[in-house]
Amino acid sequence: MPAPSPRPMEPTRDYPLFGGAFSATLPPGALDVSDLRPVPDNQEVFCHRVTDQSLIVELLEMQAHVQGEEAARYHFEDVGGMQEARALQVDSVQPLLSENLALRSYCQEAWVLSGKQQVAKENHQVAKDVMVHQALLRLPRYQTDVLVTFNEPPPDNRLSLGPENLSLLPWSLGDFEQLVTSLTLHDPNIFGPQ
Repeated sequence: MPAPSPRPMEPTRDYPLFGGAFSATLPPGALDVSDLRPVPDNQEVFCHRVTDQSLIVELLEMQAHVQGEEAARYHFEDVGGMQEARALQVDSVQPLLSENLALRSYCQEAWVLSGKQQVAKENHQVAKDVMVHQALLRLPRYQTDVLVTFNEPPPDNRLSLGPENLSLLPWSLGDFEQLVTSLTLHDPNIFGPQ
């Protein structure tokens, strides 16, 4: 009788973020980067166990000087600048239907941007085109822009797909969408006195 095939890892539902002030569904195999290195207080960062993919949830001061699609572009360019991207390219910017969001009662507008950023990893000279997908959720009641970023570097040929990793597929846009739509606010005190 053949050995049972490994079962795919399940997403982690209601994973606490920002000390439990938020929660979201994380894709299978997400590692909390704060267990590996310091992460700024306004960020939650997760990396894939096998690939170089990452997911970042950031609480940012609302940039009221930009509205609509331009707000999504502003944050994409801002992140690119912080990562010292050598080139930026926006492929698409689409409105995100707020009725699909767990944050719909707080969210005035939401956008999804897809593009490329040419970035070099730390200690590397060669820059790679990284696919970047960002969801911008604007919470004017709290003067906050919530930015969720999914970084998809090109596949690494040296990827270790040993038996222990066979059930762990790379993350998909569906995994990103699930994180964005499941993001839930539990404690508005995270934003300070209102």
